[in-house]
Amino acid sequence: MYFAALLARTEDGWEASDTELDDVETLSDLADLAREASPDEDTVLVLIEKEDGWFGVVRVDGEEDPRVYVSDAAAAARSSYGEILLTDELLGRAPGDDSADLDALDLDGTEDGEPDDEAADDGAPSTGSADAVPRGPVGDPRILDDLGVTEKELRSLTEDAVNEIADALGASEVLETVR
Repeated sequence: MYFAALLARTEDGWEASDTELDDVETLSDLADLAREASPDEDTVLVLIEKEDGWFGVVRVDGEEDPRVYVSDAAAAARSSYGEILLTDELLGRAPGDDSADLDALDLDGTEDGEPDDEAADDGAPSTGSADAVPRGPVGDPRILDDLGVTEKELRSLTEDAVNEIADALGASEVLETVR
């Protein structure tokens, strides 16, 4: 089960809204959605969580490029929501690199027509290249440093990460209203 919410920082604190990601196809689309949540160009966080799997944080500050952190790239690669976050740039590969085409993956992490055994054995998608989608975190681990969540704390978050982030930001009550 997935959960996605927007937290917009305002003069009065954080405002939360749940968000539907069905119409979002790219990180740029997601950033635009976040910017719409804050007409004053304040900080907006998009929090995405796959229950017992992975979480992602996208930070949008005005018109700046979005910053992204994903707790487990290999797990996120098996998700259509994860594909939004796992850009070529984030994964450190050249645009159009065919050695790791996420579009060829089924949602269970296997390539079209490939048996599920390989993905089930080690939990990582098989993409034909051993280092195509790394296991573990990718992105900017200091994405929330100035908001009170250090890199060390972010990397140590587990299955309740979105609530733990909201709690550290002082936004747990507003997040709970959209859960």
